Amino acid sequence: MAQMISTMPMVDATPAVSAIMASKLPQSACLDTPASGITVVSRQHVRPDAASAMADLTLSVSDLPMLSCHYIQKGLFFPAPDLPMSSLVSLLVSSLSRALAAVPALAGRLVTLPDDRIVIRCNDAGVDFLHAVAPGLSLDDFLVPDADVPTKLTKDLFPMDRTVSYEGHRRPLTSFQVTVLRDGAVFIGIVANHAVVDGTSFWHFFNTWAAICRGDSPRPLDFRRNFFGDSTAVLRFPRGVGPAVTFDADAPLRERVFHFSADAIREMKAIANRRPGGGVHDAEVYGKMAHDPKNPESRGEISSFQSLCAQIWLAVTRARKRLAPDATTTFRMAVNCRHRLLPAISPAYFGNAIQSAVTTATVSELARHDLRWAAGKLNASLAAYGDCAIRRAAAAWQAKPGCFPLGNPDGSVITMGSSNRFPMYEGNDFGWGRALAVRSGRANKFDGKMSAFPGRAGDGSVDIEVCLPPETMAALLRDAEFMQYVSCPSHLL
Repeated sequence: MAQMISTMPMVDATPAVSAIMASKLPQSACLDTPASGITVVSRQHVRPDAASAMADLTLSVSDLPMLSCHYIQKGLFFPAPDLPMSSLVSLLVSSLSRALAAVPALAGRLVTLPDDRIVIRCNDAGVDFLHAVAPGLSLDDFLVPDADVPTKLTKDLFPMDRTVSYEGHRRPLTSFQVTVLRDGAVFIGIVANHAVVDGTSFWHFFNTWAAICRGDSPRPLDFRRNFFGDSTAVLRFPRGVGPAVTFDADAPLRERVFHFSADAIREMKAIANRRPGGGVHDAEVYGKMAHDPKNPESRGEISSFQSLCAQIWLAVTRARKRLAPDATTTFRMAVNCRHRLLPAISPAYFGNAIQSAVTTATVSELARHDLRWAAGKLNASLAAYGDCAIRRAAAAWQAKPGCFPLGNPDGSVITMGSSNRFPMYEGNDFGWGRALAVRSGRANKFDGKMSAFPGRAGDGSVDIEVCLPPETMAALLRDAEFMQYVSCPSHLL
């Protein structure tokens, strides 16, 4: 096991309560006891262990639209650590205090200036750290093969449930919860303001905290405001009344994590990149595509992830039985702009540096064509999303500032977030072993919302978290063409 630190953190708290003690506590001693059986037994306010000298960080044109989004909620299940729970909590809190000193923006607050600019004030206001126990639940209750995610349980693994990012004016920009299960397994959940971080920055901080906890040195972040940082566009919220989310957060959904093995993904990629076999109609279609400068086939090889997304786009469209043939379907994919800009900005840029690449096709077009065609459409959209497209989107937003319209108002949209390239397993060993699984909370979920996670094995497999209405999910599970590529990860067998 890697060496773990044991310095004293900057906290304002009562002592943490161990899992053993929690089972003996009277009901009045527990801070929170929801129906899930996950009980918060201590809450600490943690501050950076060194005073911040960082100036205000102005929210960029990529940060501001996220003020209407929920805080990001992501976390990891870990095997049981070989140290007492009281020591574990102390270790996590002390390393968190040091991690916040390295990333002081996450311990600050949002502030609206007199000129209506919104900034992150790195004032060391601190964050909340919760210790929870679940004496009636084990890892098997959360990681159930071939079953929906038990959202009534997973929602209580995270604090600040469904908090909108604008609330960062009054509430911590990050909160943390460690939950200890009956079998000793541990879940570490982070909740982070989406106007402050995107997925890249979120997982960079997760890695930073884990590195410090196991005694390693973290990679530094880049806090320069060089992602269109000179924009003068502002979002105004009269009387400090912030925005609401742009979708119905209470609409009924089923949530499931589909696992795609490396072999299944290679098979889909091979199909997506295969030239047509000689049919007259296909030859005509693909002949035109090959000479179209906007055509995916002229842009090089279709990637594994584009092939997987195309399969999902086809299958979910088939499962949405109420869509008319002439309805337009939309596949939105979150795009990391860091390496796409010219000149590129640092991979360690702190903040949001994302936009949404949009690909459309009618229901009948997707029904008539195959995986190659759908993957080609996605490939073309992403290949075209370079420096010019990013700057056009930023200029359009500055001309008409607004919050990002998350949601699926017409029932025909897929929104793919997160990334199978994020270091969710790599770099997140806190000192007692590799994580077992990734899970998220209820934040920013609606019909068609999907998130990509790397497979735990690190072999190119991918997990896709899918949120759909009950009838659509049922139809998807009956779709043999789609389900032939789905399997159960080996660590859950």
